[in-house]
Amino acid sequence: MEVIPAIDLKDGKVVNLKQGRLAETTVYGDDPLARADAWAAAGARRLHLVDLDGAFAGAPAHLPAVRAIASRHPGLSLQLGGGIRTEAAIETCLEAGLDFVILGTRAVEEPAFAGRMGERFPGQVIVGLDGLEGQVAIKGWTEVTGMSVLSLAQEFASAGIAAIIYTDIGKDGMLQGVNAAATGELTAALPVPVIASGGVATLDDLKALLALDQPPAGVITGRALYEGTLDLSEALRLTR
Repeated sequence: MEVIPAIDLKDGKVVNLKQGRLAETTVYGDDPLARADAWAAAGARRLHLVDLDGAFAGAPAHLPAVRAIASRHPGLSLQLGGGIRTEAAIETCLEAGLDFVILGTRAVEEPAFAGRMGERFPGQVIVGLDGLEGQVAIKGWTEVTGMSVLSLAQEFASAGIAAIIYTDIGKDGMLQGVNAAATGELTAALPVPVIASGGVATLDDLKALLALDQPPAGVITGRALYEGTLDLSEALRLTR
């Protein structure tokens, strides 16, 4: 299970939102590249980048930061989510140095599009499913669809998607523990890698995921690292 530090970007700054709410934004710095440097120095092999401005605007807004990180750290695997809703946007993001793009709103609204993009860019398209009490949320978590996370994940898994990122909105940014049960349900049901996100606070949360019959392939963590309740080097030693 790979621990994947998150760098959430808003207005050029590194931030974190509690449960996706703009009104509850914490700023952790104004230099995304320096933050990537720090995570790489601590041993990270993969980074999860979130373009929050892009998520709300519907188009990527932080590609200069992506290019800078990719150029400085060619050995890091980089994935980006937030506002990637067209084939042209996917091409632009991959050309900027990303290894993976994450489709959210567009994939949920048009699953066939995600399937086509999975075929067009094999091994590079991830679908991010954000769930609230088992139902999928879209558009920067502002709209709950009523669709089941599990059923939609199964649909995407059979369409050639490289991985599924599952974020529990109720847990995200709250430092209140992971939803191991829901994560385990997905890993047991899907033939593709599942990456867990939301709620990681301490090493105990990582241990809970590792204790699953089928642990996720990765776990994304942000606020816990920035607040110091989780040490990245210790987390990597545990999970590797």
